[in-house]
Amino acid sequence: MSKEIEAIKDPGLPAHVHRASDTNPAIAKQAERQVAILFILSAAGTVLMIGSYIFIPNDVFIFLPALGNTHAGQLFLGLGMAFSLFFLGMGAIQWAKRLMPDDEVIAYRHELRSSDEDRADFVSTIKERSGAAALGRRPLIKRTLGLALGLFSLSPLILLRDLGPLPKDQLSKTSWKAGTRLVTDPGDRPIKPEDLEVGAVAQTLPELAQGQERILSDIGKDAVLLIRLRPEEFQLDAERLSWTYDGIIAFSKICSHMGCAVALYEQQTKHLLCPCHQSTFDVTRAAKVIFGPAARPLPQLAITVDSEGYLVAQQPFNEPVGPSFWERSS
Repeated sequence: MSKEIEAIKDPGLPAHVHRASDTNPAIAKQAERQVAILFILSAAGTVLMIGSYIFIPNDVFIFLPALGNTHAGQLFLGLGMAFSLFFLGMGAIQWAKRLMPDDEVIAYRHELRSSDEDRADFVSTIKERSGAAALGRRPLIKRTLGLALGLFSLSPLILLRDLGPLPKDQLSKTSWKAGTRLVTDPGDRPIKPEDLEVGAVAQTLPELAQGQERILSDIGKDAVLLIRLRPEEFQLDAERLSWTYDGIIAFSKICSHMGCAVALYEQQTKHLLCPCHQSTFDVTRAAKVIFGPAARPLPQLAITVDSEGYLVAQQPFNEPVGPSFWERSS
């Protein structure tokens, strides 16, 4: 004989406990003053921030034991902003916890759809108001409004010009050219093939002309990794193989995914690894991507030796280095 299953009874909710500020006007007044003080401190922080930006000269520094000489304007600008946001947040929290309504409200689940009556009323209201605006009978207003809104939507594109000059060909050109020697980084020492053993890796840069200084923005684009394998380990076509010298191959150090430095070489597998997003490139197959988000192999730099036996570039990179950009999406 089956027993009738007894329905679970509603356990109910514990009685709502009112806050002291809800029942005691004196405590509520005290909480109000506390919130006001926090907001005043926030305002003082904003005044400090604005005042330090306007009145502290750029050549004023303060010595701090932990930081050394610190720019006074930047220090007080940061402190003012921190105080402003901190006390503003604290005041809002105190206001919500102690003074805002604390009533318990039960929201029963219901279908998340307006009733047919409400929907029909909404449609009729829209039609009525749009008719009252008389846009259909006033084409001049409609057209000029479209013109004004259309031109205004172009303003953000115009303001993008303030982000700086267009890069033009700066992203596709490097300092490498035919005959440029490869020098160690650091050290700026020219490299001969016998300086690299099989399995060795060296980071290099183009040699500078006499009196020339390195431009920081060019170092990233110019950085090249030299890797030496046994010539028979390469799996390259004739052209790519002609870009190597005596088992030495050269690739851009800048990852073709997001521009990070490809700095890890696995000697056993002959793989280059980008530590940022784990893109992996096969050195034996011209840095072909075998894992990760990179979409292109690392650009290869064709190398040979000059009359003195030092490694030099045969030509510039055959393609832009680094990640894709708006003029190069593949």
